[in-house]
Amino acid sequence: MSLTADTDVLKRAVGFSAVDRYVRSGTCLGLGTGTTARWAVARVAERVARGEEIVAVATSTATERQCRELGIPLVALGEREIDVAIDGADEVAADWSLTKGAGGALFREKAVALAARAFVVIVTPEKLVERLGAFPTPVEVVPFAAVTVACAVEAAHPGVRVRRRGGVAPFLTDNGNAILDCAFGPIDDPAALDAALRAIHGVVATGLFPSGLTSVVLVADANGTRELPEPH
Repeated sequence: MSLTADTDVLKRAVGFSAVDRYVRSGTCLGLGTGTTARWAVARVAERVARGEEIVAVATSTATERQCRELGIPLVALGEREIDVAIDGADEVAADWSLTKGAGGALFREKAVALAARAFVVIVTPEKLVERLGAFPTPVEVVPFAAVTVACAVEAAHPGVRVRRRGGVAPFLTDNGNAILDCAFGPIDDPAALDAALRAIHGVVATGLFPSGLTSVVLVADANGTRELPEPH
């Protein structure tokens, strides 16, 4: 089995496990975006097909499309209280702060995570790091201000690039915004950096999720799916 196929098996395992552990009939849940979260969506669809009453808030048009194709009822953010949100991450630090946004859904993912009573993060082992920063930090910006925001960030942190689709046209989020991918290196204080970035006029959101937002981290490896102990 190839490394990619093996990783996909683990993503399926952790996505299924999160739904089995934290979703009950009657649950309203937030469903994340990406290659791990799509397995949670698939598991929810199986449960709905068996007759369980589950509704979802999707964090992207891609997840919304998957839900509609699989028959998962959808509600808008704010229409119902979200019992639990399930999503992947690009990095999970030792204090449970996160980097998210490789798929460009960071604003909606954070909105759903903030609204949920519990936020369950599902990952494979390579996503676990001591400190955030090996993965570029996505920053969502209003396109009109993208150049000025990039210059402001570059002044303190060289290594900013505008995300492009296919290497040519700028990538646009579901909100119609641009993404700056910022190479900050090791991040000592994600919450402080997040606040500093959001203070720049034109920044909509960052892919830095503060440590207090995460309720549970589930990790799938060759030995099964385990729940990480809470950080001290």
